[in-house]
Amino acid sequence: MKVIEKFADQVVNSGAYEPLDRVYVINKIRSLVGDHDEEENDKPAVKQLVDIAVENEKIPDDVTSKEVLNDQLYDLMTPTPSKTNNIFWQKMQNSPKKATDWFYQLCVNDDYVKEEAIAKNVVFSGTSSKGHGLEITINLSKPEKDPKAIAAAAHATGKKYPQCALCLENEGYLGGYGKNARSNLRIIRMSIAGRPWGFQYSPYAYFNEHCIFLDQEHIPMEINQQTLINLVEIEKTLPQYFVGSNADLPIVGGSMLSHEHYQGGRHTFPMMKAKIKKDVSFDAYPDVKAGIVDWPMSDLRLSSENSLDLIDLGSKIIRFWNQYSDPARDIRAFTDNTRHHTVTPIMHREGKKFILDLVLRDNNTSADYPLGIFHPHKQLWHIKKENIGLIEVMGRAILPGRLKSELEEVKKYWLGEENKIADSHKEWADRIKSEENISQENVDQVMQQALVEVFEQVLQDAGVFKNNEDGDQGWDKFISALVEKVD
Repeated sequence: MKVIEKFADQVVNSGAYEPLDRVYVINKIRSLVGDHDEEENDKPAVKQLVDIAVENEKIPDDVTSKEVLNDQLYDLMTPTPSKTNNIFWQKMQNSPKKATDWFYQLCVNDDYVKEEAIAKNVVFSGTSSKGHGLEITINLSKPEKDPKAIAAAAHATGKKYPQCALCLENEGYLGGYGKNARSNLRIIRMSIAGRPWGFQYSPYAYFNEHCIFLDQEHIPMEINQQTLINLVEIEKTLPQYFVGSNADLPIVGGSMLSHEHYQGGRHTFPMMKAKIKKDVSFDAYPDVKAGIVDWPMSDLRLSSENSLDLIDLGSKIIRFWNQYSDPARDIRAFTDNTRHHTVTPIMHREGKKFILDLVLRDNNTSADYPLGIFHPHKQLWHIKKENIGLIEVMGRAILPGRLKSELEEVKKYWLGEENKIADSHKEWADRIKSEENISQENVDQVMQQALVEVFEQVLQDAGVFKNNEDGDQGWDKFISALVEKVD
């Protein structure tokens, strides 16, 4: 069978079209890839069709053009947004899990979730010397940027459409140089606390069923009482998922502060498994259990079946922290009128109980720490220099792809083989080499543990109250003032 006919049959079998539509579908495919066809081979049909399009000179032979066409072809076998939403909400009547199972599989089948690319990521877990379980990923899934796309973005002028990568207008957007291909994107419409929101999956997922909740309006991120109300609403709708928000300030926030959104998914992060190291009582909220979490970052956990009390107490804690200063520990709420405090809020369910983690964040800088006092410090930049966002707060490192090849050179250096170790890694590599008896048999294990220890220190640096005696005193001072204010 020729490739075009084979793919047309796949499109019809997907249910997006009826058998009567087969000739029409064949001609839709021909309009995209050209009329010259080839016999099928072992490659997936869409990959073959993209190659045929290049041969037929329907598209240029570059990364962006191939990606755009790939998503256009998969769009043919994807239900329309209205049909996708109808099926999802019908399934929701029976089971939220069945609804998200169906929607996620749809996004995998239509190659919006790039499983093949995600599988390239390096992923492992370990326990640091401080006793914290941590997960390490080296992100290799996102493709290198096309030089033509970089040039197009540099020369872009005027109003952007869509305004950002999270906007609802991305659904079905063709894309091009400097613009994401989104022909096969589908967004579930939902109401959260009376406002129109959307729910979609992340194409280059950092964990299982990594999803995004986005406000349908392009408005800036903001952490306040409404945030907690929204998180509770999402947990009531999709109790099988956790949901959380990046902080709403630069340095401690995510990379998309201009568009209100949350992240979620089906993954139990190390922070969720961490125990309470000190209980905290709020007399005015007897239904809410609270405590300081045994975690490298500064996390106050609330849990209750009473979601209204949880929201009310959580909101008071956020407002109090936003005004709280402890100059002796470089914790300052404001510089003139510039706010420096916020939280990273994360919520999940345990049966009927809502669990809310409020991780305290401070984005102050200083002459010694120009990228942030509570940010990875300079000696760790050879491994991790980027912001510590929601996913990393919870104990899953997202390390840059450059490290895969760089760390192979470090391992060669340890084993006395010819190598091209980067100068930035040498001091770290020498210290580990002096502490460990490294061999061919254990070099991978030594490297993994070394990265776990670096990530532990990254999170310690980002914590406002350190895991030491002085940090404990800082916690006590903060909690005393908080309890007095709340009660």
